[in-house]
Amino acid sequence: MTERVLRFDEALSEVLSQAHSVEGVRCVETVELVAGAGRVLGTAVVADRDQPAFDRSTRDGFAVRAGDVVRALRVVGSLRAGESWLGAELAEGEAIEIMTGAPLPVGADAVVMVEHAEVEGGLLRVEAGRSLRVGENVVPRGAEARAGSVVLPAGRVLGAAEIAVAASCGLGSVEVFARPRVAIIATGDELVELDEPMEAWQIRNSNSYALAAMVSAEGGIGERLAIARDTLGELRAQVAEGREADLLLLSGGVSMGKYDLVEQVLREFRAEFFFTGALIQPGKPVVFGRIPSQKGWTYFFGLPGNPVSTQVCFHLFVAPMLRALCGRTEMAPWFVEARLTEAVKGGARVTRFLPAELAGGWDGVAVSVVGWQGSGDVAANARGNCYVVLPAGVEAFAEGETVRVLLR
Repeated sequence: MTERVLRFDEALSEVLSQAHSVEGVRCVETVELVAGAGRVLGTAVVADRDQPAFDRSTRDGFAVRAGDVVRALRVVGSLRAGESWLGAELAEGEAIEIMTGAPLPVGADAVVMVEHAEVEGGLLRVEAGRSLRVGENVVPRGAEARAGSVVLPAGRVLGAAEIAVAASCGLGSVEVFARPRVAIIATGDELVELDEPMEAWQIRNSNSYALAAMVSAEGGIGERLAIARDTLGELRAQVAEGREADLLLLSGGVSMGKYDLVEQVLREFRAEFFFTGALIQPGKPVVFGRIPSQKGWTYFFGLPGNPVSTQVCFHLFVAPMLRALCGRTEMAPWFVEARLTEAVKGGARVTRFLPAELAGGWDGVAVSVVGWQGSGDVAANARGNCYVVLPAGVEAFAEGETVRVLLR
């Protein structure tokens, strides 16, 4: 097999291209509205009526005819939210006290803010020199949505804002896409499970737990399979089981060592490789492809075994594919920009992703690189909340310089 090691941007483009081609787990299930938080909407939400369903006041004040405010107006009543004006149509020279959210009475076409008005002896006078436009301080009927229009398309993740929209349309339940199953295989003779005794030279299997947590956070169901030891037989058996999931993740065994067997076993399963490495640090040995399965194809990622490498590659490459399988329309990793709090040495020939801490305030967003001991330093990784991105070939990054930051 020809090795295919890509630049970071090329590798990400390859993943996104494949992600846009997958149909995902298209089974739809109905859940109670609040239980839909974090799930991906499977069926569009449609407005059941105009929103708002009436011309709505946006201020406490007085409903009037805009052209009347040049003279004193007689206040003929009061109207609050949740009420409908039952009196006669507002006539010239009249005003009705109105509260925020109340429907505009028939005949009125604007609202004078209470701060701009004075009432004495039942007469309303507007501040001298202040004019009023037709429609001022009023949201017209249907301005937010028309009955029958789509207010939430399928593929949107349901957060608090989306749930509020669904509730405003009268939905007590929503249809969401089923969560994809993700098989997780950690490889290596050095690994032990958390409840097993261990020797000083052994390592606890933290990667499969981290991967399961990240899969869950992205909307999937992580299924941790047994550790695959460094033998072809064990790895074959685990891959045979894992390929029937919706996505297969393997951790470790993708470098060039004598016992790095993942690519060999995947080739035995007639894998198609899209790339066998990316010019990034940490995470250069990452592998991406697909293998035949009962559903046609199952995509897989072979992730480096060092924990920080595993997590960086997940956020960069795995998450976009998993979002596609969840039915999401937005897939790409999220990057922002921030100012460096101190100078950082560059000069690498690969794009680097360093654990960092992002802090934001009124005066701007700043990022600090976390001191770490390399891609096995899980404690340093946990002290950060993001990754600073250092492009290849740049010799140094000055304090105060703006850099990209990968969110996680």
